[in-house]
Amino acid sequence: MIKTIFTVLGTLLLPMAPPATALSWQDCGDGLRCGRITVPADWAAPEGAQITLGLAKLPARDPATRKGTLVLNLGGPAQQISVLRVAKQAFAELTRWFDVVVFDPRGFEASTGVRCPGRAPWAANAEWVFPDRAAYARYTEQNRRFGLGCAQAAGPLAGHVDSGQGARDLEAVRVALGERKLTYYGNSYGTVLGVAYAAAFPSRVGRMYLDSPIDHTTPSWTAWLLAKAKVKEDNLRRFAAWCATDPSCALHGRDVLKVWDEVMARAAKRPIPAPGAGAGATAGATLIASRATVTFDATWPELATSLAEAHAGDATRFARPSAGVADPDFSRIANCADFPYPAAYRQVKALEERLRRDAPRIGWTVAWPMANLCAGLPHAMAFPPRPVRPRGLPPILVASGLYDDAAPPASARRITAQLDGARHLAAKGGHALYLAGDPCVREHVHRYLTAGQLPPTGTTCGPA
Repeated sequence: MIKTIFTVLGTLLLPMAPPATALSWQDCGDGLRCGRITVPADWAAPEGAQITLGLAKLPARDPATRKGTLVLNLGGPAQQISVLRVAKQAFAELTRWFDVVVFDPRGFEASTGVRCPGRAPWAANAEWVFPDRAAYARYTEQNRRFGLGCAQAAGPLAGHVDSGQGARDLEAVRVALGERKLTYYGNSYGTVLGVAYAAAFPSRVGRMYLDSPIDHTTPSWTAWLLAKAKVKEDNLRRFAAWCATDPSCALHGRDVLKVWDEVMARAAKRPIPAPGAGAGATAGATLIASRATVTFDATWPELATSLAEAHAGDATRFARPSAGVADPDFSRIANCADFPYPAAYRQVKALEERLRRDAPRIGWTVAWPMANLCAGLPHAMAFPPRPVRPRGLPPILVASGLYDDAAPPASARRITAQLDGARHLAAKGGHALYLAGDPCVREHVHRYLTAGQLPPTGTTCGPA
C-alpha cells in the first residue's frame, strides 16, 4: 500500500541537499533544450534511493534583455514538458526577459515515472455524480485495485509523490539552475507547489505569481467546497441572465432557472428518455448534473438546447457519451496525497447535503469530483492541507477569476492573506487567466515579474 514516511512536522523540516548530478542542456526539438538532475526519492532520507527529474528550457530570445530564469508549472498534477511543447506560444512574451523552465514532476514522463498497471476507472464521461451507493461501491473497488497496483509499481516513489516532496524538488531545480532566488509562475495545481515552496523556503523566493490557485491551506472540507459551490451556483445564474438577453439562446424568453428546476425534478423522479443515445437510454438527475457545464460561456448555447429538449421530453444530448479527456492515470495518486478527501459514500453524501443549503441547483455537485479521484485509494496522509504562515517573503502576486469554480476567488483571497505582503488581482474571467490570454492580467504579470510592481490594492481586470 502507499506508505506515509514522514509527518507534517517532518515535512516542514526535511533536510535539503543539492542535486547529485550537474545540469547540462541539450537540444530536444521544438525550440526546447532539455536536461536532467538527480534527487532523493524521499527527501527525509536523502542518502537513500535516487530518482531523476527531467527539465526543459525555452530560452530567452535576447541575452541583452534577459533578466533571469522563470520556473513554470502549468498544473495537473501532470507532465509539463510535453505540455510546454504545444503551449509554448502562450509564453512567448515571457521569453523577452526569461529563460522559461519546466520540469516533469516525480512520477511523470521525463522524470522517473510510474507506470500503473491497467487504467484508472473514469467516471467523468458518465455519471461522476453517482446515482446510488451500489454504483459508487463498484467504482470504489475498481479505484482501490488501481491504487494498489500503482503503489506496487511506484517502487521507491511509493508514498513520496506529494507537493511537500515536490517543494524540495523545486529547490533542487533552483540550485541546479544557479539562481540565487526562485522566480516562479504556478498555474492551477502548480500553485499548490508554489505555496508549499514559499512555506518551506521563504527566504529563497524572489518573485512568485500564482494564477487560479488551488487552496491547500484549508483543513475544512466544507469550507473548501463551499467556495467552489457558490461560484458554480452563480455561474448557473449567469447562464440564465445570458439567455434572457441573447435571442440565440434556445430558452430565450423563458424562465431558465424554472426550466432547470423542472427538468431536474422530473429526472429525479423518473429518468427522461434519450432515444438518440441508444435503445432504452435515459438521463436521470445525476447524469444531467454531471453533464451540465455552466462554468464556460462557450458551452452555454449547447446547454440551453440540451435543457430545452430535455424539458420537452428528449434528454439525448445529456445521455450521449462524452468525449472528455482524462487526466494522466498517476495524477490521482499525487492529487489525493495532497488532498486526502473523505471519499466514503456517506461522507460524500453528507458534504453534498451541506452544500445544497447554499447551492441547491448545481453548486452541490462539487462534492463529487475529488471523491471520483480518491475513492478506495490506499489512504496516504502525505501532505494534507493546512494553513501557512511563512515569514520573510517578498510580495507575491495572486490572480483569480470571479467565475472560476475550480479555484474560486474566496480561496485566492484566503491564500493571499496568509502570504505576508501578497496582493490579490481579481479578473472577470475563469480559470488560468494568463494562459487564457487575458491582456489586463498579462500586463500586470509582466510588470510584476520584470520590475516587482504589484497592481494597486483592489484592482479588478474586466472581461478579456
